Amino acid sequence: MTEPNLQRSGRDEVVVTGLGLVTPAGRGVTDAWNGVLAGKSAAAPHELLLAAGTPVTIACAAPAFDADAELGRGSNRRLDRFTHLALLAAREAVQHAGLTDGGDPDRITATDGDRVGVVLGSGIGGAETWAEEYPRYIEKGPGRVSPMFVPKMLSNTAAGTVAIRTGARGPNLTVNTACAAGASAIHVARDLIRSGAADVVVAGGVEAGITGLAVSAFAQMGALSRNPDAASASRPFDVDRDGFVMGEGAGVLVLESAAHAAARGGQVLALIAGAGASADAHHATAPPEDGGGAILAIRRAIEDAGLDVDDIGHVNAHGTSTPLNDVAEARALRAVFGAALDGVAVTSTKGVTGHLLGAAGAVEAAFAVLALRDGLVPPTANLTHQDPEIDLDVVAGSPREVALDAVLSTSMGFGGQNAALVLTRA
Repeated sequence: MTEPNLQRSGRDEVVVTGLGLVTPAGRGVTDAWNGVLAGKSAAAPHELLLAAGTPVTIACAAPAFDADAELGRGSNRRLDRFTHLALLAAREAVQHAGLTDGGDPDRITATDGDRVGVVLGSGIGGAETWAEEYPRYIEKGPGRVSPMFVPKMLSNTAAGTVAIRTGARGPNLTVNTACAAGASAIHVARDLIRSGAADVVVAGGVEAGITGLAVSAFAQMGALSRNPDAASASRPFDVDRDGFVMGEGAGVLVLESAAHAAARGGQVLALIAGAGASADAHHATAPPEDGGGAILAIRRAIEDAGLDVDDIGHVNAHGTSTPLNDVAEARALRAVFGAALDGVAVTSTKGVTGHLLGAAGAVEAAFAVLALRDGLVPPTANLTHQDPEIDLDVVAGSPREVALDAVLSTSMGFGGQNAALVLTRA
């Protein structure tokens, strides 16, 4: 394996020291990882969507929890669901990283809060709040709009609230590159640490968009699966795929300079070896047929890591289960890897989780870290007949054991925004 070249400008390596996950496959790193390894879709009829009579009534929901009980009294009233998810994932991540002292479950005590940043990605923000408050405004008038509407719905509220809970007083940013937002947030966080603006960044993505309005909108534009069988509706790379299944969740990674992690005795799970970004400059929602924009992001990430394509053993693909995305992404990967792609184990964990929109890239980056740790590539759920146009070695049926040193995770967002991350063994 070619050694990552992360210090060519004298900059410190950026490492992952903690993970936190809330996903339809399971809550918590262990349950979520076991869920995607099992390869069983989390899609099911959703009570809210059934009651609303939306065109599509299935979704991949996160496991139920009581926000008031877990996050403090008043959390249900004061915070949108997407902020709840972010707080739960961030709590697990900072604890996993050993940054808390066992007292306050959220408070970072192992380092100076002035040097801790937060960067979260979200495509929609407070969707639940919008869905609840607008009908109240129409039916009951302006005087009945909640005074909490603005702070609840703002996309930056999750990052701000994570900072309040953890005591992170460093750079605090919210990234919106649609479905690439979680990966873009990790890219931005990595660069903040490299620049010296922070020693530690709590980074990731969050989305809670399972509302009647959002699901109806995606359905009307033809993006969602109309498969009546919920369990088989999300089927990336399959010839019978017909759209994605809406999901919700959060993925948070604690990123840290290698020097800072070593100084405090922190565990190192993986290196953020490379990151790349690009724009398709093509269409508001459709990728170019040749995957041209994704090609740029993937190449930039691999070059940034100082690696060759032969070094990458696994790709956690964006793989949304939409007819256009899956083919374009496959073409992009083939264009970058050439013949080397034949030896690369590819998967899309969206077959299990559905599409988590702004959270997807961060959740999948966490899965990439776990694949490196365990030498296991999760199967792509519901892949029974691979589309002949998709020239990839897609893992299906059961997990595949692979000796991994470097993993690529790809993300693509509406607006033609692409992000790619290369993670390597510590």
